[in-house]
Parts: sequence; C-alpha cells; structure tokens
Amino acid sequence: MKIAFVGKGGSGKTTLSSLFIRHLVANEVPVLAVDADINQHLGAALGLDETEAAGLPAMGAHLRLIKEYLRGTNPRIPSAETMIKTTPPGEGSRLLRVVEDNPIYEACARPVQLDDGGIRLMATGPFTEADLGVACYHSKVGAVELCLNHLVDGPDEYLVVDMTAGSDSFASGMFTRFDMTFLVAEPTLKGVSVYRQYKEYARDFGVALQVVGNKVQGMEDIDFLREEIGDDLLVTVGHSNWVRSREKGRPARFELLEAENRMALQSLQNAADDSYRHRDWERYTRQMVHFHLKNAESWGNAKTGADLAAQVDPGFVLGEGLGAAVQPA
Repeated sequence: MKIAFVGKGGSGKTTLSSLFIRHLVANEVPVLAVDADINQHLGAALGLDETEAAGLPAMGAHLRLIKEYLRGTNPRIPSAETMIKTTPPGEGSRLLRVVEDNPIYEACARPVQLDDGGIRLMATGPFTEADLGVACYHSKVGAVELCLNHLVDGPDEYLVVDMTAGSDSFASGMFTRFDMTFLVAEPTLKGVSVYRQYKEYARDFGVALQVVGNKVQGMEDIDFLREEIGDDLLVTVGHSNWVRSREKGRPARFELLEAENRMALQSLQNAADDSYRHRDWERYTRQMVHFHLKNAESWGNAKTGADLAAQVDPGFVLGEGLGAAVQPA
C-alpha cells in the first residue's frame, strides 16, 4: 500500500506520519518510509539524532543510478539522460518491491530500528543554499516519483511518504501515485482551506483523501471539523504526552502511547487497508502516462532533445503480478 501524508506546514503531518510508521511496525507490517518534505524532519521524528539524520543519503544525489537501474533493458529508453521524473515503466524495465534488496535501496535507504522492529528510510535530501536560484524542489522529489512509477506493492506491505507541505504535491502527477492520502488539518479556517484546496485538485483523478484532525482540544474543535469537512474527516487526534516527552528528548517505548491515539492510528491503517479493494492498476498506469505526456510536451522534450512520448509502452500495465523484468547486474 502506498500512503502519503500531506498538509500545511506546522500541521503535525511529520509527527503523525512517524507515529503511523511506528504503529505499522508494531503490527509487524513491512515499511519503506520516504521523507519527501523540503524540511527533512522524518528521520528525527523516528528517533535519529542530528548526525544520523544528516547522514541519510540524498535520493537526488543518486538520480543517475536510479534511472540506470530502473530503465533496465527497456528498448524505449536508450539512456538515463532521456528519462525524466514521470518516465513510465515498460517491457524490460526493472520494477521495485517494498521488501527486496536492490542497488537503489543499497545506495539511498538506511535501516532505522524502532521499538518493535526495523524499517528502511529514504530521503530526497534537503534544499540547500546551493540550490537557491538554480533549482526547484520538484527536481529533488523527481527521484521519489520515478521510484513510485516503478513500484509494485502488495496489500500487506507499506510505502509511507511524508510529502512536502502545502500544495506543491500537485505540481506533478505524484499526488495520484498513492492508494490513500491522509491530509493533516488543524481545527482552523486555514486548516480547512488547505483541505478544500487539496479536495479540488484531487477531484478529477479519483484520489482517495481522508482528513486527520490534529491538535484538537475538545468537542468544539471536533464539531468544527465535522461541520466543515464532513465525511472526509476520518479521525481526530489531541494532545499527546508521549509525543511531548519524545520532543523533549525523553523517549518512552511506543507501547506507552496513549490508548486513544493508538486507536486513531488503527483507524488510519483500517482506512488504508480498505482502500486496497479500490486499487485499479489500469487507471494507475493511465494516469502515469497522462502526466508523462503532459510533462514531455511542456518541458521534457526540450530539456532532453528527445520525443519522450515514444517512451510509452502502449501494451504495458503495471501490476502486482509482474516481477522484476530483468535481474540486477
């Protein structure tokens, strides 16, 4: 299952995504986590110290390796230079699975040990001063989008992505790459406006969107969110002494998280698991191709000097039944 956490800056999306990851691990679910936010805080939220978090390899720095591996022997992609972030897989492409070993994970993923087990964590890499004026953050998350385009995941394994804050998630087709998107919203007019913006963007693409009300302080906040959001409001989360202690550098074991918050996290997992029955690989592939052709026409062809529409394999549909088309060298 591919899960995204989105929301405005300061809404608590990184905290909730880290709690959800811990919850999945406690339930013995394999997890691959990705920090795709411009501010890289997921590692710290999962318990890494500053040095460990700063030492996470940047996916953007390994973009060539990612492209070379994923293109495999696909005859429609003659070189890594002709691949862009939206390039879809086809016959001969290498595909990724959540639970496997491959050169991309070896270069970009690092193990993180939690109370109840371990995960793999990848990060896009921070937006540095060297990038200012010469790059946009979308170039950083391009590596994540390529990996999502080539991922064949099953119902009993999770990819969890902490997305960049605000509406930047909609600057490419990456927002359609998930089985479920959890939008973290505070009980404020601003929090509700962000939800409505996401809802409008997602409407035409069948994006499954559920809202997690965060930082609620009582029934007045809950009633406000219910009135403004309606059926899309999945669950609400209030103050957590467990989270506050961790933020003070006094971590307790995850089993001591408040019972009401554990129940809220289980509601998230139930909603994510339920979304599996709506999975449509043909639509997924069709949307992938749609955004690739759109990006090719608007900037990709000019940048690469190639007709990127020719990369589309008309007979190829991504799906769980597919194995890696070619084996690693």
